[in-house]
Amino acid sequence: MRKKTFAAAALLAAATLTLSACGSGDDGNSPVAVVSEDTATQAATVLDTPFEKPDLVLTDTHGKKYDFRAETKGRPTLIYFGYTHCPDICPLTMNNIAVAKKSLPKAEQDKLLVVFVTTDPARDTAPELGKWLKGIDTQFVGLTGSFATIQAGARTLGISIEPTSKDKNGKLVSVHGTQVVAFSPKTNGGYLLYGQDTTVDDYTKDLPKIVKGETP
Repeated sequence: MRKKTFAAAALLAAATLTLSACGSGDDGNSPVAVVSEDTATQAATVLDTPFEKPDLVLTDTHGKKYDFRAETKGRPTLIYFGYTHCPDICPLTMNNIAVAKKSLPKAEQDKLLVVFVTTDPARDTAPELGKWLKGIDTQFVGLTGSFATIQAGARTLGISIEPTSKDKNGKLVSVHGTQVVAFSPKTNGGYLLYGQDTTVDDYTKDLPKIVKGETP
């Protein structure tokens, strides 16, 4: 099966190319994954040097401390950085994953961790984050905390985040990378990368293998 294979260092160097302002209408920023003419049928970018899990200690939607490395150890995990006020990319991405997750057997649904880390912590308080995610999938984990901590953690995965600011219309927007990173339950390494154009069908096809720590 054809697949995309890249070094993590190259993705880190290209992190500035992955920024997208949700709702900005700017389609000029292509995700890192779209780089090879021979891989159109493969959604996942397979990293030859997996990312180490970010050292993120944040707050979950119940107001409790959540140590990302400890809580996700040995679990198939997807992580995405976005914000609840995003009108397009963030809810679409999370809903696509939620729909695909429902196709898994119940036992595998329970194994899979999907973690949403806010890029707009000033507005995304624990209760607000919990309310938003509840409407998508009650098993999804929502995390908030200091912007500096979140930004630093995302950077280790080659995902760039900028502080929330006003656009030309005075609307608050969060500019952030739109990748989903999948971590293996076998190695705990982030070995797969998905761009914002990944579909429900793509996730539906790949999740059974991700749960087992296999490469799609």
